[in-house]
Amino acid sequence: MSIVVINALNVPVEAGSELEARFAARKHSVDGSPGFEGFQLLRPVAGEDRYFVYTQWATREDFENWRNQRAGHDHAAQAPVANGMELLEFEVVELA
Repeated sequence: MSIVVINALNVPVEAGSELEARFAARKHSVDGSPGFEGFQLLRPVAGEDRYFVYTQWATREDFENWRNQRAGHDHAAQAPVANGMELLEFEVVELA
């Protein structure tokens, strides 16, 4: 059963374009990871002021392996754009 992990990022309005540029620069960096099924960056437009980083994985173990492998690597050279985050996790329900 696939899982979806959503990282909800609190990003100041003036920093949104910088966040988008950073994700664009590494758009395919996760593509070859075992169990990775997809990624989307969602920009807030109504009813929400956070960006959502949506990823889908074949298994929870695949996600955890990727997260553990990249710990401390991604943003070490850059100041953070987000000033807070919340991690949300879901199982994809296969409807019969």
